[in-house]
Amino acid sequence: MEIGAAARENQIDEALAFATVDLRGRPFAVLDLKLYGRDLGGFAPDLLNHFLESFAFALKAAVHITVLSGVNDHHKAEAAFKALARALDAAVRIDPR
Repeated sequence: MEIGAAARENQIDEALAFATVDLRGRPFAVLDLKLYGRDLGGFAPDLLNHFLESFAFALKAAVHITVLSGVNDHHKAEAAFKALARALDAAVRIDPR
């Protein structure tokens, strides 16, 4: 049985994000969150990039997350995390093929 890769999208109100995860041991992070505000719930938006990069390398996973559209930074961040969660869920499922 092999752990795989998956891609998923997620929408929160006006925000739409797309995430892919490859769990086959080649860590890398490509992030385009399009967070332009100075504050996001009490912390700087660049901390999300740092967290997601650290997460990818600790997990030894290739993670790509792109926010495709949105206005509200909170919605864009939430859509990105939910897309990542859905991609992770799909990547660890057993493929019946």
